[in-house]
Amino acid sequence: MKLTTRSEYALLALVYLARHQPDGYISVDAIAHAQSIPPKFLEQLMLALKRAHFLRSTKGQHGGYQLAKNPEQISLAEVIRLFDGALAPTESVSENFYESTPIEKEKKLTRVFKDIRDYISQKLEKTTIADVMK
Repeated sequence: MKLTTRSEYALLALVYLARHQPDGYISVDAIAHAQSIPPKFLEQLMLALKRAHFLRSTKGQHGGYQLAKNPEQISLAEVIRLFDGALAPTESVSENFYESTPIEKEKKLTRVFKDIRDYISQKLEKTTIADVMK
C-alpha cells in the first residue's frame, strides 16, 4: 500500500474540519490555505468525500464543508480505500479488491503479504480522524 496525494490531502482536510467543527461550515479556500493544498484539487476531493457521506456542504457567503459524521466514526481505512482502493500490498491478498497476481504461486510468500495486509488493515480500521486530530 502506498498513499497517493489524493488520500493524504483528503485526510488533512478531514482532520482540519474535525478540529474546526464548532466553527460551522469551512470554505475550501480556508482549508486549502491552512493545509497547503491546491484549492482546485481540494474541491475535487471534497466532492468525492461528500458523495461518500463523510461531508455535507452549503452554498453562499458562509458556505463550505463540515463533517457529516463524528470524527470517531471515520476510520483512516475507509478514507484511504475511497481514494486509493486496496490496503493490501498486492491485489492477490486483498479482501475487497482481489485480483490474481503472479505472487500467488508461492504460498509462503503470499502468507507474508497477508500478514502485512492484516496489520495495516487493523491499524487503519481502528484509527479514526478523532485519534489523529489531537
